[in-house]
Amino acid sequence: MKRQIIDTISAYETIIIHRHVRPDPDAYGSSFGLKEILKASYPDKNVYVTGEHEDTLSFLAHPDQVSDAQFEGALIIVTDTANTERIDDQRYKSGAFLIKIDHHPNDDAYGDLLWVNTQASSASEMIYDLFEEGQSSANWQLSDAGARVLFAGIVGDTGRFMFSSTSQKTFDTAGDLIKYNFDRTELFNGMYEVERNLLNLQGHIYQHFVMNENGAAYVKLPLETLKEFGVTASETSLLVGSLGNVKGIKAWIIFIEEEDQIRVRLRSKGPVINELAKQYGGGGHPLASGASVYNWNDADEVIAKLNTLCE
Repeated sequence: MKRQIIDTISAYETIIIHRHVRPDPDAYGSSFGLKEILKASYPDKNVYVTGEHEDTLSFLAHPDQVSDAQFEGALIIVTDTANTERIDDQRYKSGAFLIKIDHHPNDDAYGDLLWVNTQASSASEMIYDLFEEGQSSANWQLSDAGARVLFAGIVGDTGRFMFSSTSQKTFDTAGDLIKYNFDRTELFNGMYEVERNLLNLQGHIYQHFVMNENGAAYVKLPLETLKEFGVTASETSLLVGSLGNVKGIKAWIIFIEEEDQIRVRLRSKGPVINELAKQYGGGGHPLASGASVYNWNDADEVIAKLNTLCE
């Protein structure tokens, strides 16, 4: 499969890379990491990353401006995106050929060529795996900038190597990437330093979360709370793991109200939660998923179902 992807890439002059909406470090790491590899390996090709920019990831990269005309005859590669609804920039349909590279469950088998590896810690790890194949078969090159974003993607999706998805291969990949010339301290500062208002909101979360005797927990962050602390809905993504430090917790939900929906961010230390997320139009990994509801009554329904999962 990797060789097929490499052969397909070599056949196209223009390559446009997509990832999922509301991107996280792995979405940026895998898409921009692949872009940097292809720029270094094929200097004459036109390689772009499209999608709406996430300000909290400005320390990593910025997407390109891609015109409608550039999609004509282009190879489209979508990384780290389980289903078509979550692909950022729906112009992906306008290309000539579509490749999916992902590590989520393959519930939506879209694309002309699919490479899905649910055992990989991250899509960024998969992109490095693809690079190694390309290095041996097609003299692919990896720049320092590419290594930096791939490393960030792996760190982000493994929770700094603490999640169970971290494997020996993950550590081997990270070990290879840190041989490149980039400042890890500066990178970690970009990933984990937060403004004081966000820390204040984290304190609010610790003070107001609810946990039952079975280890099921939740906290609700209405719009007025976000406004009170001066925090945007996207910035709260940095706080989703906060409750993981609570002794006795099994799984938790952080509800973030936006103007048109209530974001449901689920995390778990054991109970499988992605099937619950799918019931509300979402999905993800067994221990890290997301969905949306549109009123607080439905949010309470999700809480009740999480309680049942943790019994």
